[in-house]
Parts: sequence; structure tokens; C-alpha cells
Amino acid sequence: MKQLSELVKKLNCRAVFNDAEYPLGIDGIYINEVCNNSEKAAENTVFICIKGAKSDGHDYYLSAYRNGCRIFICEKELPSHPGMIQLITPDTRIALALTSAAFFDYPEKEIKVIGITGTKGKSTVAYMLSHILNVSGHTAGTIGTCGTVINGMTAPTANTTPESIELFKSLRKMKDAGCEYAVIEVSSQAIMLNRIYGIRFFAAAMTNLYPDHIGKGEHPDFDNYKECKKRLFSRCDYAVMNADDKYYNEFLSASNAAVSNYSINETSNVFTADGSLHTKFEYDGIRFDVPLPGRFTVMNALCAVKLAGICGINAKTCAEALKDVSVPGRFEEVKTEIDARFIIDYAHNGESLREALSALRQTSPSRLVCLFGSVGGRTQIRRVELAEAAKYADFCIITSDNPDFEPPENIINDIVSNIGETPYIAIPDRERAVKYAVETAKKGDVILFAGKGHEKYQLINGEKLTFCESDLIKKYANSLVKA
Repeated sequence: MKQLSELVKKLNCRAVFNDAEYPLGIDGIYINEVCNNSEKAAENTVFICIKGAKSDGHDYYLSAYRNGCRIFICEKELPSHPGMIQLITPDTRIALALTSAAFFDYPEKEIKVIGITGTKGKSTVAYMLSHILNVSGHTAGTIGTCGTVINGMTAPTANTTPESIELFKSLRKMKDAGCEYAVIEVSSQAIMLNRIYGIRFFAAAMTNLYPDHIGKGEHPDFDNYKECKKRLFSRCDYAVMNADDKYYNEFLSASNAAVSNYSINETSNVFTADGSLHTKFEYDGIRFDVPLPGRFTVMNALCAVKLAGICGINAKTCAEALKDVSVPGRFEEVKTEIDARFIIDYAHNGESLREALSALRQTSPSRLVCLFGSVGGRTQIRRVELAEAAKYADFCIITSDNPDFEPPENIINDIVSNIGETPYIAIPDRERAVKYAVETAKKGDVILFAGKGHEKYQLINGEKLTFCESDLIKKYANSLVKA
């Protein structure tokens, strides 16, 4: 329980009660919870009205009031009701971050927070770094696309970087669980929407930058996307950057931190063993053998190693740790009795799909098959890029991937219209598509199931329906074997 005046002491706001100015700090009002969902609002809670892409929390204040809430933080004065105190502030997203930090006793000041941003590789670098830290005697938690991980226990997250109230809550749990480090994937949306407002990062990393997340409900253009990413490096003590990325100099100029960089040119003898999903390379005189394929695996590993170096861990220790690193839904092989290889990966934009297929091509498959789709309602540019990347496959199965409220056929048509000469079949129902992929697999084939990765659901008409791709692959493979 926190006193209201303590929660909002850093907030630029004015308080209104019964249409009159209300003095904060002398009221003795205590708060049990901070929320931005009217359904969670209750007596002794603060409801913060957030403007989202699809709805505006200001429109739900009455629902919160009926649930017993009497304290509201808002950007405009709301219709008054008995006992209702309004704290009016210019930006309720900043207010959510500041009040959340205060409610959880500023955990970001008690733990070393490391942020990783970029278009691709955030999850892999986060897992690599956390693994290195944990096996080398430190304790690290992870927050990102694959969930929040504390002491080996994973809880799901709704976004790559959660809303600030969940973010600060997770940081408090990490600190209380004995974590020394918190490794966070920082999305451009999180920066744009002030989810990380107020956090001073111990270190931050930039993996790479490509046009993505541009369109309705996301970034208006690439420059906005890029500028949001760059803002992370004005709030960290140390920075690690990809010197091979074309925007490296821009990010370097935007940083006021102590910067170190990494480059593929620092390595030698890079190769993926024939038929293997391992990548081997030498760096700083040390041999690395990482159980993930592709050139991008080298880059992700280098980023993690450089970050680990800031934490006082040498390259030899990193190499030992990375021998058995794994990332949920990243080049995850589903073992079956069928004489073909089934690989699940989160590749969901053009560049990541191209690199995934290129890496799998090095395993010398008889035939490289790719099953993929694209999300509905946004990121139209992805559909063109995914179609262009599909040329790296011998055959494609085009299907659904979180269509939400958009008809899957519309998404598939957008992809098909750009796919060129690549042979394909379109199967809108993803389970049927998986079944087809398994039943038509031939000896020596490698089949990439792209886009879902770690996800255990399909988003259809606003509802998350249970969908586990690995279970379906095993189900249909077992049916073939028994037949």
C-alpha cells in the first residue's frame, strides 16, 4: 500500500475534486494498485487513462468508477462524480511509467538493466546474454517476446516490451528473486509509447536496422522508427553497436554512452557444418560452436559477448556458455520418425525469412520448403518483403499468421501477387497447412515453419486461440508413421 502523494510526486499534474483544485500531499489517501484496465480498477486503486491504437482509456473511466475506483489520472478533465479525484497531466503514458516505478519502489535503481533493440535478433541476443550471465555465476532475468524469465520460470508477455506497469512489476520480482541483471528487449513501440520512461540503462545494444513496423497503428515512416530506436542510447551508461549496419554512424552520433562495437570482420573460419544447425567461428582467438545456424548467429553471439564483456565476463567463458544455448522458437527442430527435418522459427519479416532460408540452404536439403504467412491489420510492407524472400525456398506453403480481424485470403493474396516464379500452394487454415507440409514431406527435405516461433496461439478476430505448431507437426507425423 502506497500513499497517493508519494506515487505522483514526480508527476506534472493538477488535482481536481468536485470541480475545484485539490491539494495533494495532505490527504492520507493510500493506494493498493495502479492499473490502466478499467476491469481491474477497484476501491483504493488508481486508474490511468491511456490512449491506445484501438481504444481510449478516457472512455472507460465510468466503468472504473462503478468498480469502486475514485482516483483517476487523465489527460483531460472528466465528468465529475461523487468522491472522484482527477489528476490531470499532459501525458498519461509518462504518468503510468512514473507511478508504476514509485509503486514498486523503483526497482530499476536496484538492478542493472540491459536493453537490446534492433529489427532482428533481440530475443536471441537477450537469451544468449542471460545464459552467459547465469552460467558464469551471475543471476539475470529476461523480459521480451518469449516472455518474462526469472530463475528458469517463464511467464507470458503481451508485448515484446510490456506496458510500464508490468515492466516495473517484473523488475521488482527480479530484484526480490536475487537477480543482479535484467536483460530487456526494447521495441521501438516501447520507446515511442514511453513504456521505459525513467529507466537509466546500465548498457544497451543495437543489433541491426531494417524497415519494419511501419503502417497503421505502428510507425508512420522509417525515419520515425529509426529515431525511436536511437533514443535508447541517450539513456544508457554503456553501448554496444553493430559496426556492419548501415546506420551505425547515426546510432553512434545519438549516443552519449561509452560505446564498443562488433563486426563480422572480427571473426574467422565462419561456417555452418554440413547437415548441422550449428555455427562455428573464431573470435579473439577463441573457438565458438553455437547450436543455431547462419551468419546472423555469429552477429548475435558477438553482440552478446560484447555485452558480457561490459559485465566483466571474458570471451572464453562466453564460448563455453554458448555451446548449449537455446532460444524458444528460434531454429527449433521438431524431432519425428519421418525422414525429413521440421524447423520452427519466428522469422516474420522479409529480412529474417531470407536469412533463415539462406542458413537452412547450407544444410544441403533435398528440397527446402517454407510455410509462412503475415499478420493482419498492419505492416502491409511485410507482405511484399516476405514474398520476395520466398524465392530462397524451392516450394512455399502460404497460410495464416495471426490474421486477427483481416480475412486471411486478403493477406495471402497480397503475398501471392508479389511471389513471382516461386512454386507455392495457398492454404488459409494454418493447421491444414501444417498437415499438408508434414504429409507431403519427402526424404531429405527441410521444412521451415516461419512466423509463429515460440507463440502458442493464433490471433483470430481479436481472440487468442490455442495453436502449438510443434504439437501439430508431431501429431500428423505420428499419424503417418502409424498408418
